[in-house]
Amino acid sequence: MTNTPPSNTLGALLIDNARLLRRRFDDRARAMGLTRAQWNVLVHLARSEGINQAGLADLMEVEPITVGRQLDRMEEAGWITRVPDPADRRIRRVHMTDKAKGVLGHMRELAQGVYAEALKGFDDAAREALIEGLTRLRANLSEPSSEAPEAEAPTPARRRGRGHGPNQ
Repeated sequence: MTNTPPSNTLGALLIDNARLLRRRFDDRARAMGLTRAQWNVLVHLARSEGINQAGLADLMEVEPITVGRQLDRMEEAGWITRVPDPADRRIRRVHMTDKAKGVLGHMRELAQGVYAEALKGFDDAAREALIEGLTRLRANLSEPSSEAPEAEAPTPARRRGRGHGPNQ
């Protein structure tokens, strides 16, 4: 890859393609009154109906406050409801409304259409090779790196802070 232009490196290509997929999906989903982020919430709720906000944030790999704001907007728009947990009133369970359940199938079709556009010109073997390669890439990057630098143990000066220790 030494002579590869910077715009054609693995990282650049992955980032560009992910951005373009998101943009294409957003353009199509906007007509339904949903954003891609809201669609992502609904996909997770379809798999885990009644999950609490913290659990949803874990599934989505975002902070609970981020999910909370998203849920506020979605509840206001009639996509979800939050119901107090009967066993613990501090916990609110998130449920899709009938409105949300009614668009799930259409959103899946929309996503499949975007994927079909992205894979136009790929034969079955090329599609399969791409999926296998990306799956392997994800697995490789999900494993702990053997080359990751070990975290340095804090020195006494670092533990005390700069200039704030008794000997400073």
